[in-house]
Amino acid sequence: MDVLRAARDQLSELTGRPAETVSSFERTENGWRLCIDVLELARVPDTMSLLASYEVDLDPHGELTGYRRVRRYERGRSDRRP
Repeated sequence: MDVLRAARDQLSELTGRPAETVSSFERTENGWRLCIDVLELARVPDTMSLLASYEVDLDPHGELTGYRRVRRYERGRSDRRP
């Protein structure tokens, strides 16, 4: 769990945006690979947010060695009415 928190913190610092969730992680030959969702834009009036998924590579000690954005998506819908 400490490795996951550290990866989120490192990615937040590099992107300048809040890292939200770790959606997957796996052990690799060189350490770890995680998929982390980052909030890119919050549209509060529309209750819609734009997020990006990043693949993050970590060494065996949990230090970030590389990252890349793999997709962007919207969470929530602006056409929903209560």
